[in-house]
Order: sequence, then structure tokens, then C-alpha cells
Amino acid sequence: MPTSTTIIADNIASIRERIAAALDRRGPGPAPQLIAVSKRQPIAAIQLAQAAGIQDFGENYAQEFRDKTAALGHDPPRWHFIGALQRNKVKYVVGKALIHTVDRMALINAIEARARAQGVLQEVLVEVNLGGEAQKAGVAEADLPALLDHFQGAPHVRCCGLMLIPPPAAPEITRKTFIRLRTLRDQLAGDAREGVELAQLSMGMSADFEIAIEEGATLVRVGTAIFGARAYRAIVDR
Repeated sequence: MPTSTTIIADNIASIRERIAAALDRRGPGPAPQLIAVSKRQPIAAIQLAQAAGIQDFGENYAQEFRDKTAALGHDPPRWHFIGALQRNKVKYVVGKALIHTVDRMALINAIEARARAQGVLQEVLVEVNLGGEAQKAGVAEADLPALLDHFQGAPHVRCCGLMLIPPPAAPEITRKTFIRLRTLRDQLAGDAREGVELAQLSMGMSADFEIAIEEGATLVRVGTAIFGARAYRAIVDR
């Protein structure tokens, strides 16, 4: 009977095969970083994924992230913060993870203040809401240039790309959303801004990471396909 160890390792091997096939379809270029989304997963599951070769892990909740970074301090992975981030929670994340979800000037200011106090340069991605979904975070496409301009006044924060969570849709509609983000990135990359270098595209999750890779993703965020369904429980993130 398969154990948790073999299930996670087998899942990762399968995902790597699927990534390789997507790269073959896409053509020349670098492979994306595979981020294992470990929110609500126990430390033991993260360690099993590390043993199977995963180096990058994504967390959604600031307090959970704080606790996991402390628990894995002896063998730290590369951390990514991929959940909505409140200004009063940046203290848990700055200097410890690539933040994928910056979407407003006030959050840039809060990250800048914390990074300046710690003497670090914090790398972030800007989350873009291309679907116009009111329930989702992310800056609107029309407001993106002004938000990128704001990094020029935040010398301790560097924007290194864009992030997207597409609306639920059929695969070919999702593909068009990924193409739209890549095209937007390419257009904006031609405008020189201090503190902004749009090299990264964080897009693609368990259901659509292959399409995202085909359309230029440099970071893919995969949780369920690695760890299986989560045992959801109430999390109070104070």
C-alpha cells in the first residue's frame, strides 16, 4: 500500500514529467520554478517534498508562514508568500520570502518601511486582476502602470514580475488570460522604471500549470497535485 512518502514523491515525479512535456510543446527557454503550495500542510509533508527535491514552497497565511519558517529554520527552503497580505502582517514575511501578491501602494509603503528597518531588499511580484473579479485581490490592468511607478519611491522593494490567478474558465479561455498577462508584461517591460524589472510571470496552478508553462510562466504554484486534497480547518490569522 502506498505511503505518504511514496505518494508525494510519485506526485512530484509525475508533475516534473508533465512540466517537461509542456516545455517540449512550448519550445526553447528556461524551465519554470515549481513552487509546492504547502498551506495547511503539516511540516512532515513539507519535509517529504524537500526529500523529493522540491526547493520552493508557497504559503498563504502570515501566522502559519511564521510558524513554519521557525520550525524549518535548520533546513529552510526558498519561501514564497502567495496569499493576500495585510499591512500589519508584513513583519512576518519581509526578508523571508518572495511576496507574490502586492496590489496597492499602501502595501508597497508598508513593505518598504519594514525592509528599510531590517536593512534588506525585498523582492515582490505585483498581482494583476485581469478578470475584474470583485472578490479577488489584484490591481486592475488600467491601474498597473501607476502602481509600478510607485516602486521608484521604495528603494528597499524591487518588483521582479507579475502574478495572476485567472477566473475559473475552460482551458482555452484560461490560456487567453495567460497570454494577456504575458503580453502586458512585455509591453510594460519596455518602460524603464527604477526598482522594476519584469522578468517573472507567476501563473498556473494544479489545474492549469501546463497551459501556463506553454504561455511563458516562470513560476508555477502547485499544491493539490503534490500533496493531495487538504483537510480544511478554520485558521484564525490574527
